[in-house]
Amino acid sequence: MPQTQCGQCGYPGCKPYAEAIANGDEINKCPPGGEATIKNIADLMGVDAKPLDEAHGEEDVKKVAYIREDECIGCTKCIQACPVDAIVGASK
Repeated sequence: MPQTQCGQCGYPGCKPYAEAIANGDEINKCPPGGEATIKNIADLMGVDAKPLDEAHGEEDVKKVAYIREDECIGCTKCIQACPVDAIVGASK
């Protein structure tokens, strides 16, 4: 799972969705993971891969955020906006 905790799959995070898959739910509800994650899960579970269920969203291009430290004013908006808790805050 991509660990984005976005909830697009209908579960409150990646771990609950992974548990649901282990209990028989469909493996194709994760847009952030996309076709690569679906294929990996299918291989792991010995089932056929299915196309991404578009009812949960579309696969998107992976993105990287860059923080321009010299322009940072310490407002912490980036920390609040980060869906994967990847930013550790410090003064400026």
